[in-house]
Amino acid sequence: MADTKPTVVEAFSAVMAAVQAIGKGEYNKDQRFHFRGIDTVTDAVGPVLREHGVVILPTAEDIEVERYQTARGTAMQGVIVRMRYTVFGPAGDSFSGVTFGQASDAGDKAVAKAQSVAYRVFLLQGLTIPTNEPDPDASSHERVAYSQAAQDARNELEALCRELGIHPRTAMNDFAAANNGLDIRDATDPGSIRALDARYRTEHGTAPADDRRAVDDQGA
Repeated sequence: MADTKPTVVEAFSAVMAAVQAIGKGEYNKDQRFHFRGIDTVTDAVGPVLREHGVVILPTAEDIEVERYQTARGTAMQGVIVRMRYTVFGPAGDSFSGVTFGQASDAGDKAVAKAQSVAYRVFLLQGLTIPTNEPDPDASSHERVAYSQAAQDARNELEALCRELGIHPRTAMNDFAAANNGLDIRDATDPGSIRALDARYRTEHGTAPADDRRAVDDQGA
């Protein structure tokens, strides 16, 4: 009698039994936590899949894309993908599962990153690999609403600081001290920025910004 090849469920169960744990050897410096990246997961799971004759094929089912700006002014592309993974066993039978992946990138890697996240989630959840905490992406950033008025106020303050010989770091520290530690680059309220502008003008005996703009307009 010919040997009977294991079903896909039996083969996948054998992979599950062999991959018991994957350590979190990578570190997210922005949010200060350890995590397991896609390379770490595939390095641990890939050889065992091959050993048991298990093949996993991806299919992209849906993608959502958005563009936005970070607090530091970086243009980003955010992507959410829905991926279906079909698992084939040595006997040729199969089953499939769906996971989502989300990622952002300033270049052209957002889709690839999101697909990697989806595959990592599929392997971790499908094989029930132990984890003690959420496993988010390696990088992160804070998103804020962009304010052109606030940016205009920053530009005016920067020009004033150059005129008065005030170092930019001094202005940043003064703004943070008056606004509960807020970084002036993250500020979206132009009024708080202009308040520092007005303070510097008062301290140095310089004409108010509105008066100077009026003079410039008349000269134009």
